[in-house]
Amino acid sequence: MGQKVHPIASRLGFIKTWDAKWFGGKNLRQMLHEDIAIREFIKKKLHQSGVGKVRIERAGKSLRVDIHTARPGLVIGKRGADIENLRTDLEGMTDQKVFVNIIPIRKPELDAQVVAGGIAMQLEKKMPYRRIMKRAILRAIESGAGGIKVCVSGRLGGAEIARTEWLKDGRIPLQTFRADIDYGFAESFTTYGQIGVKVWIFKEELTKKAQQEEVGEPAHKEEKGEKVEKEKKEEEVEKEEKGEKVEKEKKEEKVEKEEKEEKVEKEKKEEKVEKSQKDEVNTDANAQES
Repeated sequence: MGQKVHPIASRLGFIKTWDAKWFGGKNLRQMLHEDIAIREFIKKKLHQSGVGKVRIERAGKSLRVDIHTARPGLVIGKRGADIENLRTDLEGMTDQKVFVNIIPIRKPELDAQVVAGGIAMQLEKKMPYRRIMKRAILRAIESGAGGIKVCVSGRLGGAEIARTEWLKDGRIPLQTFRADIDYGFAESFTTYGQIGVKVWIFKEELTKKAQQEEVGEPAHKEEKGEKVEKEKKEEEVEKEEKGEKVEKEKKEEKVEKEEKEEKVEKEKKEEKVEKSQKDEVNTDANAQES
């Protein structure tokens, strides 16, 4: 049978980093249980806030918790009241000075944990699971994902026999270490049982080795080609800038000509008005003399 490895754990040290950054020493057991308790507490308290990752760093007697969330407004609350309550609760759990940082997720559709949590919440509302999965896959692909796989298992649709269903779009290169694959897991507690949700999202490959191997060309040729393309783009930009400058100069010249013509017309009109006034004065004088 196939042995399945955690996609993030297998990439630690290559392209992924640890969510817990500290050295325990003799207190490793205590710190590890504290981390587990902190993560479970945040998961329960911020269930509807779209929490993706919780990263914990320790330095001396202080503890920093970075919460990546899709809805930072719900976590912070009015004037920071909710985040202050969260900080005091965490300090009571750990007996340490706690700093809480809220980091917003720019594209929640590409965060596997957020997507899995959203699917689990919709399953609890008794929505059709196939529609939920297709919608999540469509949003991820539209947001720029290279591939996505969604798997749900349990008593789907209230069936008496539990089963596993999955949908996939794009490609998920699980055995490629340089492939940036995000993995998320969530549980949906429905009235007819518990349903598990797993999500794999392939974002991008961090190097171009695969493309070079397919084409059969070395890297320096691609670099030369990229340089040539950059030079061409720069030349095009310079040409466009020159053309814009010429157009601006032409427009300025036209505006100056129009202003000069308007001035000349105004002077002519003023001369005509002065002449007409003089003629009227002369006619009045002649009438009085007669």
